[in-house]
Amino acid sequence: MYQVVLLNDDYTPMEFVVMVLQQYFKRDLETATHIMLKIHHEGRGVCGVYTKDVAATKVELVLAAARRDGHPLQCIMEAA
Repeated sequence: MYQVVLLNDDYTPMEFVVMVLQQYFKRDLETATHIMLKIHHEGRGVCGVYTKDVAATKVELVLAAARRDGHPLQCIMEAA
């Protein structure tokens, strides 16, 4: 299993991170906000744990959405 992790940066708006968590990881607003604040304060936050293929797809979807909106948001996967 692999965890998908979002990394903090000084440019991506918090609202965009919350939207990503809701849209791509099916988090409710409260949970998405909690994860976003963890990313903001600790530099990284786990979005979810998935099989390798699903995790890789989610990373690509998040990176594509960030690029499309002009944000430098970084999303990685690592062994859980």
